Amino acid sequence: MPVERSFWHGKRVLVTGHTGFKGSWLAHWLKTMGASVCGLSLSPKTSPNLFDLAGVGDGMDHHCVDIRDAQAVSRVVQQHRPQIVLHLAAQALVRASYRDPLETFATNFMGTAHVLDAIRSTDSVRVAVMVTTDKVYENRESFHAYRETDALGGHDPYSASKAASELLIASFRNAFLAQRGVAVASARAGNVIGGGDWSEDRLIPDAMRAWQAGDTLHIRSPHAVRPWQHVLEPLAGYMGLAQALWSKPELAGAFNFGPHVHESATVAELLTLAQQTFPQGAVAYERQDQALHETSLLTLETSKARHVLDVRPRWSLHQSVTRTMQWYQQQASGVPAAELVAADIRDYEAAL
Repeated sequence: MPVERSFWHGKRVLVTGHTGFKGSWLAHWLKTMGASVCGLSLSPKTSPNLFDLAGVGDGMDHHCVDIRDAQAVSRVVQQHRPQIVLHLAAQALVRASYRDPLETFATNFMGTAHVLDAIRSTDSVRVAVMVTTDKVYENRESFHAYRETDALGGHDPYSASKAASELLIASFRNAFLAQRGVAVASARAGNVIGGGDWSEDRLIPDAMRAWQAGDTLHIRSPHAVRPWQHVLEPLAGYMGLAQALWSKPELAGAFNFGPHVHESATVAELLTLAQQTFPQGAVAYERQDQALHETSLLTLETSKARHVLDVRPRWSLHQSVTRTMQWYQQQASGVPAAELVAADIRDYEAAL
């Protein structure tokens, strides 16, 4: 289901995590379609960051709130009375979850519980899309592409916190929200790339930081396989899912969003594509840090999203990497971030 601009016009939408990378893109896109957007998030964690550079906070209701604060979350929901909730707020880094597992579980599990309970306490919400991750599955390090019916699991604290959130989301849907006509779905998306991400321990941001400084990028897991996709792909999926749930609440459940299985690629393959746009970028492959376990092989089966929602990838991996690298290069040369975001959204909508 393509994103329908007319559907979002005038809708009251709450986006949690709107100051983050994906949240900033989403909030900007919703504003261009005429939605009344309320954002609930911590302040941006990096400098620079897309939220500030692109002026995402302009023209929306911006709240600096920690989702671990249940009362603060409830106040925002009661005040804005959203019709649709898109929950993206999270501690989203695997290695950071090893450093501080309690913060990760408090944010990803209890934070999600606070958002769901705030939804339970208002009568305005009709649809909620709760974003988790592709890492919620019990990973067997095989070429099996995980589908929504596969077992949940998680070795690292990040993955485990998100798998636990899936059970939480299903519980609130079944125990409280479905009987009130609130359609609640979870969205499990693959690894995202795109301009405007300056987070730590993410491949393209790490590459751009190194290469723009004239340094060598050091990589620990060149053979790790991930379902890479441009950030606009899952965001279109989240919005397509919300549109479908609005008229067909019986579709509520879990949905995978990612590239075609054959488009999943290794870290080394992704960097090779990136070097086509940034040929002076140097890479050094090093021995993996064995102290921290990270999944080596992960692919997603997305036929449910294709068949039920008509959501399918629009940009190839090559297109996605090229556009991402060009975004950073143009931004570094002085092109305003808001113009670059608007151009990518415009071109993506033209491909829908």
